[in-house]
Amino acid sequence: MNRTTLSLIAGTAALAAVTGFATLNEPASGTGDTAKAAAVLPVERTSLLCPAPSTSDIAETAYTSFTPVTKGTGSDGTAELVAATEDATDDSAGGKGRKKAAKPVVTPKTPGTPATGDTSGGEAPALLGTAEGKLAPGWTVQETTEVAAGSGRGLQGVTCTPADTEFWFPGVSTAADRTDYVHLTNPDDSAAVADIEIYGKDGAVQTTVGEGITVPPHSSEPVLLSTLTDEKQDDLTVHVNIRSGRVGASVQALDDKLGGDWLAATTDPAPSLVVPGIPDDATAVRLVAYAPGDADADLKVQLASPTGLITPAGHETLHVKAGMTAAVDLGDVTRGEAGSLVLTPTDQSVPVVAAVRVLRGKGNKQESAFIPASAPVGTRASAADNTAKGTTLSLTAPKGTAKVKVTASAGSEGGTAASKTYTIRSGTTQDVELPVPAGLKGTYALTVEPLTDTPVYAARTLAATEEGVPGFTIQTLPDDRGTVEVPEADEDVAVLQQ
Repeated sequence: MNRTTLSLIAGTAALAAVTGFATLNEPASGTGDTAKAAAVLPVERTSLLCPAPSTSDIAETAYTSFTPVTKGTGSDGTAELVAATEDATDDSAGGKGRKKAAKPVVTPKTPGTPATGDTSGGEAPALLGTAEGKLAPGWTVQETTEVAAGSGRGLQGVTCTPADTEFWFPGVSTAADRTDYVHLTNPDDSAAVADIEIYGKDGAVQTTVGEGITVPPHSSEPVLLSTLTDEKQDDLTVHVNIRSGRVGASVQALDDKLGGDWLAATTDPAPSLVVPGIPDDATAVRLVAYAPGDADADLKVQLASPTGLITPAGHETLHVKAGMTAAVDLGDVTRGEAGSLVLTPTDQSVPVVAAVRVLRGKGNKQESAFIPASAPVGTRASAADNTAKGTTLSLTAPKGTAKVKVTASAGSEGGTAASKTYTIRSGTTQDVELPVPAGLKGTYALTVEPLTDTPVYAARTLAATEEGVPGFTIQTLPDDRGTVEVPEADEDVAVLQQ
């Protein structure tokens, strides 16, 4: 085997360890040779994007960074969050013309311990984050904003996400009381071009400037949804498709009367979906679904409760026409118990996307949050910015009994990690009694690790009541993609004969 072929194999393996997305294909069957079992290695670099938190002058925003301890990492590593729009130059002696290093908002130091930062007011920019070495595998950042009054008042939270090329957001609105922004953040050195498509109850909604939106390098663009169309609809689905480049995308949904929160992108379209972690005291739950293909979808609607799967009376199924958004009010479907929605096809398997809007409180003291359909936890997932009070972790195992290990990290200002193991019965949801770090000071992170092969879904709720208004925000916990399989390769002279 020549040096070029060896270098190609080595380079591909290194790329896989860095990105978590590269793969090597096995030789076609019948060649007589098979690749050795893949090695599972920690990723070596992780990039995250955090949207600009608020335009309110009275907003208070906290950033919490956390990397779980991962076997197989080296001793070195760095991570930081800096402003996406940093463009200052260094004109000092010896540094003229060079770009200044932006002052990081958060600078994590070690895995297993959260790092925090904060900002206030309505001028805080979007952030770009990079973690390398021992701080890269499973790195997560939580952005949590408290707004005491005005449109969207309450608690708004979002997990900072990696850049991608496609996003689905069922549950947005152009109603009179809603102000929804699609935040697009470009981490790269070249411009990205995005299309924003909107789908309502009658299909595609005509937009004026939704196509060819340019997002300049190292910048963030908040696109006000109501500027794209004159139609006023309560329930819409937004599809963000990136023509060139890549972006991070999130929707900020602000209501004049019902508070507001971030709506994260749903998992990829699939025939069966799980929306985990609906609070036990939810006073109203609204399910929004969209079928992106050419076929109608008929969904069986079930609630995974603490005692098993039940069917909400009067809402046994949901019909979703092809290319259209469907919505249904489920009321106080959880009835004082933990719950998760399980959506499955009644007959033909048709991919759909879905999310719910949850209300807590009553009268003029209501607050809202959103839960998108989520991918399962997979190998591991973490949620940062938890406090001794006001944190709820919801675990769901819709297809079989599962065992799950939950670790509460050391506190950001002190404390010792603690763990518990739980059994989640098939078809149930449990709000588990959390382990508490001994001597906790500051905030801590929760890491969820399934110990069985049964799919487990998870969501974390943060709650903070201000002046009688039950502020809350909910984040799902899909797999953190902290490791990647890198196939081992032997020398094979056959590749030189292709």
